[in-house]
Amino acid sequence: MTDREAITDLIYRYCRAVDRLDHELGYSIWHEDGTADYGEAVYQGSVHGFVDFVCEQHGKTLGHSHQVTNIILTLDGDRAASESYHIAALRIMRGEQLHEICVRGRYLDRWSKRNGRWGIDHRVTIRDFDDIRPVTPLSNEVRSRRDRDDPSYAVLAIANEPGGRPR
Repeated sequence: MTDREAITDLIYRYCRAVDRLDHELGYSIWHEDGTADYGEAVYQGSVHGFVDFVCEQHGKTLGHSHQVTNIILTLDGDRAASESYHIAALRIMRGEQLHEICVRGRYLDRWSKRNGRWGIDHRVTIRDFDDIRPVTPLSNEVRSRRDRDDPSYAVLAIANEPGGRPR
């Protein structure tokens, strides 16, 4: 895998970690001493504190889905920088009405390759805009899970770590 592919894969795995509330996967995106800056009103600090915070906050919602697009990378040896556009949709109840929060923004990441492994050293998140609105679901069927019992873990286990627990 090229360095560009390895970093892109980690960016995608971040969304998976958040949507599956997978703390260990979330930690693995950063280096151990990595930091996250989601703004004063949200979170600024260590990666472990951030992953725990975001999983706890998302666990209070009814569901959520994160996507990233438009990944731009610059590479310089064992250092890199990226900008990734993101869309996060979260569902909550307000009284008797289902609402969806939608946040659109960008992840600005500084990366380094240490001992052959890429990881984020520091992330700054820019919120470009957001909204909240009432929604009417098309279906009540929910097949996804917000844990390692999500069907995707079994499917992806074929080519991943022993014991069927993909990274």
